[in-house]
Amino acid sequence: MAADAGIDVAALQKVLDGRWAAVRDDVREQMGQIRLHPDPDLSTDEHRERVTDGMFQIAQSGRPRTGFDPAHGGGGDVGGVVTAFQMLGYGDLSLLVKAGVQWGLFGGAVQELGTARHHDRYLRAIMDGDLPGCFAMTETGHGSDVQNLGTTATYDPATQEFVVHTPGPSARKDYIGNAARDGRMAVVFAQLITGGRSHGVHALLVPIRSGSGAALPGVTITDCGRKAGLNGVDNGRLAFDHVRVPREALLNRFADVAPDGTYSSSIENETRRFFTMLGTLVRGRISVAGGAGSAAQKALAIAVRYGETRRQFSDPATGEEVVVLDYLAHQRKLLPALATTYALHFAQEELVSAMHDVQAPGAASDEDAQRALETKAAGVKAVGTWHATATIQACREACGGAGYLAENLLPQLKADTDVFTTFEGDNTVLLQLVAKGLLSEYGARVKGLSPLGMARFVGDQVAGAVVERSGVQALVGQVRHRDLRDRAYQRRLLADREEHLLASLARRLRAALAPGADQFGIFNAAQNHLLRAARAHVDRVVFDAFAAAVERTGDAGVRALLAQVCDLHALSVIEAERAWFVEHGRFTAARSRAVTAAVNELCGALRPHARTLVDGFGIPEGWLACPLLGIEAPAPPAHA
Repeated sequence: MAADAGIDVAALQKVLDGRWAAVRDDVREQMGQIRLHPDPDLSTDEHRERVTDGMFQIAQSGRPRTGFDPAHGGGGDVGGVVTAFQMLGYGDLSLLVKAGVQWGLFGGAVQELGTARHHDRYLRAIMDGDLPGCFAMTETGHGSDVQNLGTTATYDPATQEFVVHTPGPSARKDYIGNAARDGRMAVVFAQLITGGRSHGVHALLVPIRSGSGAALPGVTITDCGRKAGLNGVDNGRLAFDHVRVPREALLNRFADVAPDGTYSSSIENETRRFFTMLGTLVRGRISVAGGAGSAAQKALAIAVRYGETRRQFSDPATGEEVVVLDYLAHQRKLLPALATTYALHFAQEELVSAMHDVQAPGAASDEDAQRALETKAAGVKAVGTWHATATIQACREACGGAGYLAENLLPQLKADTDVFTTFEGDNTVLLQLVAKGLLSEYGARVKGLSPLGMARFVGDQVAGAVVERSGVQALVGQVRHRDLRDRAYQRRLLADREEHLLASLARRLRAALAPGADQFGIFNAAQNHLLRAARAHVDRVVFDAFAAAVERTGDAGVRALLAQVCDLHALSVIEAERAWFVEHGRFTAARSRAVTAAVNELCGALRPHARTLVDGFGIPEGWLACPLLGIEAPAPPAHA
């Protein structure tokens, strides 16, 4: 099959690079000069040392400074630094994670939760990498349930110090990046206690090592050891035995403790205060989604390029062996995943832009925008990391035995990204958070209806229930002749699924409001419904981001290509949910079969453009270097 000759790859890359194209170009230039591929033959110590070298080079570049407040020598470009971070996903994901811990989690917590006393003392050293730090939130017994962490920080007014303590094994800080080897200080999340009363979880700065690298008195540090992946990151465990830190160690942007132990906060409600504090740290969740997207793009670049050269079985008409990417089954394996990777890329761009507009220095405080950002970040992170895991596996299989060889990069990508589905928020828990946020919005929207609007709303609900009970195909007459590649129709299907699942979920959970209701039992029984509603919402949000990107593309050829890719993404999502659309009267069986036929047609139409589509990601050749593609790797960096 002929290769694509009509699309300008540079023009496509420009669209993909988006708002921070200059940042991407700078990082490509820097990345092209060093070799930071993970080497499966390295020992844990050797891999950690190599990643530390990479951290030194990143610090020397000055890039981490760009995301911090200009008042402390930063550049104020929050979106730019997250964009640069996610591009590290094209290389060694251990470096991405370690950089994220240092400058995203540790540095971000000091900047966002601290005040001038912390900024003046610590931020420059953090930006320059001179103060390696940790983000100590997760505990052995509490991962996702942060509100119930066991670590305590009890204020002693006699000495004006907090006593940080691990009361038992389940309260040990676990899986903490930078803890096992390099960290000197940790942002520790603990239950804050003053005058015998707990005020909920707060964050404090706790030194954990001396300048010589020895654990400080009262601090126990252990190594998590060899992991399935990311072995360049020194994950460790921290426990505290009545460790004392000064009162000023409390990161006190949202709450403070006076010398006499009096607690005060600008946010009176404890739950609202807790979620406000965590909301400022949304950058880490967004960064993980971006890193997962980069890893998926890299896997697809390898698999598509290999699929264009690998031949299997002869064409009876010509006697020549056929390249595997010409087979529909192979196209089905890779091209819908490529289309969804594009969709998630544009959703990620929107997410980073929204974060920048909310969090950049000088941005006006907007609680509604912050809440919307948190919900979207949770959903995109969950769906994006699950997609990366599935896509990398599909790419490994598409490369056969060669894809299983460590030298061809895919096994390491698979191992390194596997944990992305559970860190910075377990995906299942994140989708529940999305659904709860949607239910709150839904409730407010319904309460705000006028009497006429409420009557129409109730009528729609009754009509929908009748359709489900009777099997009447309510929408068939309206959509039988609609083109499946009509973008408005695609959106209508996705939005209708989202709205229906949310409305029916709200009806199910209404029973929990009754006096004496078994609230846990009712919620637990509806959990699967809850997750499906959240997933439907994210599917629609991601589609909207892709559709908007198509509309704003100026180059006619690129726009036409992206329109086809958007169609493939939308129809592959709809195809995966065909059972729902049939069961709920949106599709006939014939219409359902037509969706599959349309996906097949689009795979064939996009086959000539497959190489162009992966080249559009702009991944430096040196970071795709592997025998499978015949690209020689650059030499590794010298030790700093």
